[in-house]
Amino acid sequence: MSDSYYGRPVIKETIWGSPEIPGYLFLGGLASASSLLAAFAHAAGDRHLARASKTAATVAIGLSAAALVKDLGRPARFLNMLRVVKVTSPMSVGTWLITGYAPLAAAAAASALTGKLPRAGAAATAGAAALGAGVGTYTAALICDTAVPAWHDGYREMPFVFAGSAATAAGGLGMLAVAPEHARPAVRFAVLGALTELTAKSMLVQRLGDGAKPYQEGRAGRLMEAGEVLTAAGLAGAVLGGRDRPAAAASGLALLTASALTRFGVFEAGRASARDPGYTVAPQRQRLREKPREDHHPERTRLTPRAAFLSIVAGVITSASPGRRRQRTAPSASRRFP
Repeated sequence: MSDSYYGRPVIKETIWGSPEIPGYLFLGGLASASSLLAAFAHAAGDRHLARASKTAATVAIGLSAAALVKDLGRPARFLNMLRVVKVTSPMSVGTWLITGYAPLAAAAAASALTGKLPRAGAAATAGAAALGAGVGTYTAALICDTAVPAWHDGYREMPFVFAGSAATAAGGLGMLAVAPEHARPAVRFAVLGALTELTAKSMLVQRLGDGAKPYQEGRAGRLMEAGEVLTAAGLAGAVLGGRDRPAAAASGLALLTASALTRFGVFEAGRASARDPGYTVAPQRQRLREKPREDHHPERTRLTPRAAFLSIVAGVITSASPGRRRQRTAPSASRRFP
């Protein structure tokens, strides 16, 4: 699809490393959705699922932060981002979300595992669930707030893709961690997440048209396709498996793997679109062709009755002023010398 000066890339490929950043995206989503699932299970009185989800959230957010720090190079760079608060920056907002979320998730897990301070644990569970919603979706805003075509152009659907993928992973892990009789909320959570993810993916591909090819071709296309196949298999096993523990565990593992493949596929699609200048140039040319020619067809502004009245009064006053009369008589002198 190359269509630029000598086929050279217009923008630079992202310097974010792999597997650190895709792992960071996946683990952060898993942690956030696990906190939401833990809150639902805690409210329903399901201690087994709540404990497993809280523990998973704590471990996942720890690994996610470790992957981010590894990509940054040293921990001081993460701490430096806490020196400012910038609500218009997804990176700044995400840094503060993780900073507030991680201690709450750890406190909720510690209370669930030890059985101590249940009220404080319940409050931490609610707080982690509230912040978890932001932790799971801010990464979509983070990658879409770049010049990478496949990410930037998918800004409408990407938060739903990430939210659905996170719920799929959390539900799959819940099915894998607890017995089937305690995993029914996790199954429903995974089904809801998978349907949301697949629907958002379909809408993204349909809306972008040729711009969606990075998600369908090459390494990214293979990852995304494998993720969809595993999602369908996991859903079938979750719904039809019943109380069979091996079938439930296999379905949960398939859903968990599918979510990871989706994150890696999205990351690789962005890198592929940055390498091919056509995905940068073609949308720009399309927008120029569709832009209305305002210079040739100016839109008339409709005045309100009050504005029209004031405009007439101003015109009368201007035409009656002495300065205006002098301006009218001035050109007559120039006519003497044609």
